[in-house]
Amino acid sequence: MNVDEDEVVTTITDTTAKSSSFATGSEGPAIRVRGLNHFFGEGELRKQILFDVDFEIAAGEVVILTGPSGCGKTTLLSLIGGLRAIMEGSVQVLGRELYGATREEIIASRRQTGFVFQLHNLLDFLTARQNVEMSVQLDAAISVRERKHRAEAMLAKVGLANRLDYYPTALSGGQRQRVSIARALAGEPRLILADEPTAALDSHSGRQAVELVQAMAREQGCTVLMVTHDTRILDIADRVVRMEDGRML
Repeated sequence: MNVDEDEVVTTITDTTAKSSSFATGSEGPAIRVRGLNHFFGEGELRKQILFDVDFEIAAGEVVILTGPSGCGKTTLLSLIGGLRAIMEGSVQVLGRELYGATREEIIASRRQTGFVFQLHNLLDFLTARQNVEMSVQLDAAISVRERKHRAEAMLAKVGLANRLDYYPTALSGGQRQRVSIARALAGEPRLILADEPTAALDSHSGRQAVELVQAMAREQGCTVLMVTHDTRILDIADRVVRMEDGRML
């Protein structure tokens, strides 16, 4: 059965609309950044990218980080995601301090985080189902049968139940990004980090992609931090934060 893409978003949104307010319980913020500075290069080529960044995101909140190209948004996202080492300052993610964290602690933090990238980063030699299964493959507590079931259920939620065994090259740009979203959420993360998820999509597909992230994150109780230049999608956020020249405004 073919599933209409608009119906997918509408169905998920309808089931989660009642829980649209974010959690502000006693567990503390999902993300807390204090006095964060970051640099690229060494010696005379050393250049400061982030300047004394302070901000927090509450558990369950959907936040969009926006600002001009080159202002440090993606660098900040990569630091929060444990993809770069913290040079100066404090970054606490889900209660875990990343400054000075061991490799094992960084990996543990990443396992609680789902990533949605600009260019989807799917592996072309794996099917849609296999790409989604990868997000839970390292969890020894999840059986092969459960991995397969979880991947199929997540792909059905994003409207791709009839594309399980399709390779990325046989999918449209919007479908590939929905596979990426399913992969990010299949591991039941507590945090979603999305970097320009609409950049490679037309306006309609882009809107669908971010609405899926929002609705499915609500359903799973995730916190979302999304970096974007796309001013057309700012309304999906609980809060919009602006950055310029490496500083929070």
